[in-house]
Amino acid sequence: MDDEISASELHERIERGDPVRIVDIRSPSAFARGHIPDSENVPFAELTARIEEFDGDEAVVTVCPHGEASVQAARLIASYEGFGGRVESLADGLEGWAEAYDLVRDAGPAETDGGTGESGGEGPDAPF
Repeated sequence: MDDEISASELHERIERGDPVRIVDIRSPSAFARGHIPDSENVPFAELTARIEEFDGDEAVVTVCPHGEASVQAARLIASYEGFGGRVESLADGLEGWAEAYDLVRDAGPAETDGGTGESGGEGPDAPF
């Protein structure tokens, strides 16, 4: 892992059009409830199996709710020998981003977890 990045620094990169792959490591249902624009969902549990997808990327920023698990994800990506770019973790996580910038929410019926028909317990507006 190269470093941590603040929400404002990431926002500036996006606004400038810098090439950056934003990887949200939360569950698909949490991602659907709210995420950073142009980010993609690669759940942490799938990261090792999907690590080759990062071949050739110049810059990757990992995202989680509070900026803790994303550090581990960034370290995992950085340790992959096929990755030669820069990898950073969003320091304050999605929570820090949401304090200053909008989240994108997927349209459609409320997501459920585990096929039980029950919500994840976080409430309908909680993106985490």
